[in-house]
Amino acid sequence: MEYSSKKLEKKWQEYWAQNGSFEPNEDFTKAKKYILSMFPFPSGRLHMGHVRNYTISDAFARYYRQQGFNVLHPIGFDSFGMPAENAAIKNGSHPKTWTYSNIDYMKGEFKSLGFSFSKERELATSDELYTKFEQGFIIDMYEKGLLYRKKGFLNWCPSCQTVLANEQVLEGSCWRCDTSVVKKDMNQYYFKITQYGDELLSDLAKLEGGWPKQVLTMQENWIGKSYGLEFKFSFDIASREKLNDKFDGFEVFTTRPDTIYGVSYAALAPEHEIVNYMIENLLLDDDTIIKIQEMKNTSSIDRQKEKSGVPLNLSVIHPLTKKSIPIWVANFVLMDYGSGAVMAVPAHDDRDFDFAAKYNLPINAVIKPFNGDLSDDKAFTEVGELFNSESFNGLNSKDAQAKIIDYFETQNIGTKKTNFRLKDWGVSRQRYWGAPIPFVHCDSCGLVMEKKENLPIALPEDIVITGEGNPLDKHPTWKHCKCPSCGKDAVRETDTMDTFVESSWYFLRFCASPKNWEDEAFSAEQIKYWMSVDHYIGGIEHAILHLLYARFFTKVFRDLGYISFDEPFEKLLTQGMVLKDGAKMSKSKGNTVDPDAIIEKYGADTARLFILFAAPPTQELEWNDSAVEGAYRFIKRFYERSSNIVKTDSIPQIDHGSLSKDEKFARKKVYEALVRANDVYGEKYTFNTMVAGVMEAMNALNAQSNSDIWSEGYWILTSIMEPVIPHVCSEISSEYFSLKNLTLQRVLEEVFVENVIILGVSINGKARAEIEVASDESQENIIKIAKECAAKWLEGKTIVKEIVVPKKLVNLVIKD
Repeated sequence: MEYSSKKLEKKWQEYWAQNGSFEPNEDFTKAKKYILSMFPFPSGRLHMGHVRNYTISDAFARYYRQQGFNVLHPIGFDSFGMPAENAAIKNGSHPKTWTYSNIDYMKGEFKSLGFSFSKERELATSDELYTKFEQGFIIDMYEKGLLYRKKGFLNWCPSCQTVLANEQVLEGSCWRCDTSVVKKDMNQYYFKITQYGDELLSDLAKLEGGWPKQVLTMQENWIGKSYGLEFKFSFDIASREKLNDKFDGFEVFTTRPDTIYGVSYAALAPEHEIVNYMIENLLLDDDTIIKIQEMKNTSSIDRQKEKSGVPLNLSVIHPLTKKSIPIWVANFVLMDYGSGAVMAVPAHDDRDFDFAAKYNLPINAVIKPFNGDLSDDKAFTEVGELFNSESFNGLNSKDAQAKIIDYFETQNIGTKKTNFRLKDWGVSRQRYWGAPIPFVHCDSCGLVMEKKENLPIALPEDIVITGEGNPLDKHPTWKHCKCPSCGKDAVRETDTMDTFVESSWYFLRFCASPKNWEDEAFSAEQIKYWMSVDHYIGGIEHAILHLLYARFFTKVFRDLGYISFDEPFEKLLTQGMVLKDGAKMSKSKGNTVDPDAIIEKYGADTARLFILFAAPPTQELEWNDSAVEGAYRFIKRFYERSSNIVKTDSIPQIDHGSLSKDEKFARKKVYEALVRANDVYGEKYTFNTMVAGVMEAMNALNAQSNSDIWSEGYWILTSIMEPVIPHVCSEISSEYFSLKNLTLQRVLEEVFVENVIILGVSINGKARAEIEVASDESQENIIKIAKECAAKWLEGKTIVKEIVVPKKLVNLVIKD
């Protein structure tokens, strides 16, 4: 039998399509598995990272179908976003045309790789039907108080011309284009994700064992729950007068109340309302204003690299010592943490120390080591003993924190406060290719929700995209409408939603039957049956962005009454990157590998086998051309050796006791491979060891010639390998087993029972021979057989000791 990947793969891809082989059924009495891989942006072509992601999920889906589960394995496209607009500018195409042509191409690639996705539940998040349901959810969230609009300083990408969420700013740059991000004062819609901060944090415990520890830690750190003291710094009389009595002070939050007596200055963020007031009312000189504006236009990450600031010539009164404390604007103080104001204790905070040293500000130590002296050239940040702290002197600094907070509360000058690093999620984007936010601005009614019966608010297609500003804002007619409340002329909201909104609930959308696809986002019956997702596969780069937002949406939908569960994903597998020449594949580095070229030369099964065999899925995978060639050779050999099979519609019944040593060993290796396969899908995910087990079984089969052993072996091995190399296994199974072996396989324990064992024979500890004995042989006979086997080394010698190590060896100690 000659192996032809093109002919064979085309045959089975057409068969699966014609027979709807991968559609879940609606028999809700069956055990289910919901297998999902993070869906792609339709960039036009799959890359090897995609191939790895979807090959892993496909292996899970095919395996569980064999086990008798009702399997939902859907795919969609995260199809809104800036790249489509960038392509429109570059190529002169419409974003919609570009997007959907790419989707069509990628669907063809999915088919060519043999991925077993449901076709009836495919979606693109830019579909108007998807937008309709999403806009309805947004209206419900607004009515629930979970969506609001306010003005604030936002992350702005000058290149993409849009706002970014904090999570989309990576090392001070836009996550999409790497342009340095600046701050911009503008209106923005926010999801109140902070309302769920405690639950998002505490429910991480529910995910332990199913999610990688690294992801759980990343989310815990991002949520960033901390406890501390909140109190007010009050301005002195001169400062209040300078501010025209507009402000009497400002709130600060600290996690280090034990250092309160060491405060030597306070610092405000460049965007703080007091600073803005002083600029607007010309209460600062021109040089100071210019320096503050430069700070504002610097990204949050870059601000942390070198400390800089300017004095405001204002002072506040220390709440305990009543001493005067100067106020500075400092670039390291951010508006998106706490109140945008901090108390600075240079003696016990590295950041405050650097700033004080640069501007020659006082450094007041109030904590000292239990043993040893304080250093003058760095901050002391360890636990120590309080001094220069009035009645709190002598306390352990850790114990002092609670006592000082209690004192503030009894004096009604401060309170214990819980803070989160997590901030509300800003979702407004100033671009065309996104889901319109379903609100209307009316001069009479203010901000008004669109009526649900008018949904979807679809995008106009007659737009011009130049890359400058928001095309919807410039559209001559689309934004003009009637107020849903009073009927007067009004203006539509022209901001569109962050694309992470779409990916925060798409897994629920797949829980809609094709029968009710047009009528509802998902059905209660299907949600109850399919959710939660049993296996979710995707990159660890989504640990904060997508995975946190999806958890938030799940909890919101629960509270809105749509669903009844708390967490969306039962088990999470984060696959490693695909590397070439030691670096992540990228077009800019010129180290990409085209999946289409691999399929053309070797076939889809080869690509799939290599991607699962080269490395465990959670580790990085280094591309290796010779290993790809090796995968192809194995498949070819696997296919050609199937000629040793005798056609049968059931697994051969074999008398194990009557078999030869090689025949028994072959059966043992086949069933060992089966045990490995079950372990892989159950908990280990190490497909490479599973494939290695199949290769060992093939070698063992090749060492014997019993056709029943070959048939039994292939009955099991094609079942094991079908999730990995489905085309060739389906062909073999169809030819010899009428596809009846692609089901649950039972492990036969009899093949692991050892009737004979091999023991080493050593003379004075030196290996000399091996003997084969019955597994229940007596020790007396084992020694006798060992002596006979080692007779030439014993001739003329005296045996002084005979040692039998059970199931391992016989050692004979001799002397002349």
